[in-house]
Amino acid sequence: MCKTHVLSVPSAKATFEKTTIERRELRPDDVLIDIKFSGICHSDIHSAFDEWGGGIFPMVPGHEIAGIVAAVGTEVSKFAVGDRVGVGCFVDSCGECEYCLKGEEQYCTKGFVATYNSLDYDGNPTYGGYSQKIVVTERFVVRIPDSLELNVASPLLCAGITTYSPLKHWNAGSGKKVAIVGVGGLGHLAIQYAHAMGAEVTVLSRSIGKKEEALSFGADHYFATSDPATFKTLASQFDLILNTVSANLDVDAYLSLLRIDGTLVNVGAPAEPDKYQVFSLIMGRRSIAGSLVGGIRETQEMLDFSAEHGIAPKIEVIRADQVDEAYQRVLRSDVRYRFVIDVSTL
Repeated sequence: MCKTHVLSVPSAKATFEKTTIERRELRPDDVLIDIKFSGICHSDIHSAFDEWGGGIFPMVPGHEIAGIVAAVGTEVSKFAVGDRVGVGCFVDSCGECEYCLKGEEQYCTKGFVATYNSLDYDGNPTYGGYSQKIVVTERFVVRIPDSLELNVASPLLCAGITTYSPLKHWNAGSGKKVAIVGVGGLGHLAIQYAHAMGAEVTVLSRSIGKKEEALSFGADHYFATSDPATFKTLASQFDLILNTVSANLDVDAYLSLLRIDGTLVNVGAPAEPDKYQVFSLIMGRRSIAGSLVGGIRETQEMLDFSAEHGIAPKIEVIRADQVDEAYQRVLRSDVRYRFVIDVSTL
């Protein structure tokens, strides 16, 4: 067994403690990773606060992991000691169902094993990236291109793939008008991806305050949703709207911005149910959809695309002893746009 220092929470909403855990011995297809950086995702906070229920404590959050390969099992063929690698939101799946065989492990019919706050197929709890080391099956490790700094690559393992995947699936690209709702940890990456894919990109945000930054990320247009005129001006304009915020929206108002056959895709997850009138769909043959990250193959594709197009999150690197403060700042929306833990400070 491999002992490693971690940051863990002993119970819901407790402060973080520095402690140790044991990672499993290397299996033939395992990769041991020295973690260098671990991003903070809003879902880490939901989980550590047990807001979604079913929390497994003590909990070591973190599913935006970037590091260096320290050792490999005897049957590992894709990676070698010294490689720059990442681990995202899940660390196992059945590998046999139709979705796993298509490279969409996030929809595994057996249920994927999450990187943390989950039970593996042997019934053992999983512990995430707020840790110095992690052992992961080779199949769930991705290669980080040399042109991406590890600290910048870290948030791409969740925030990046969460926005890249639906934009690709719903064919954002040349000739398409795409709106991005929100300029936050997800939204500022979605703008960059939609722009790089060739779409005409409009940002919809509550206020005008982030306009210059949104334009610098590649937006062509920017509108404040607090201005009622926005919804009249943009009526029936968009082929695709990607909603990246976790607050409840006036769904009917946003549906009115879609063209015929347009789709409103949700990647933000509000705590309360949304409401809408079905006629908002019927009258324009419109759709409401959702998207859950992406598979391993697509995650590698996203990293390569990011490197090719110079796409990177805007980050603030913090020490391990600043995580509790960072959680509170995320809740106050006091971050532009992703916190990343320097694991060397753990």
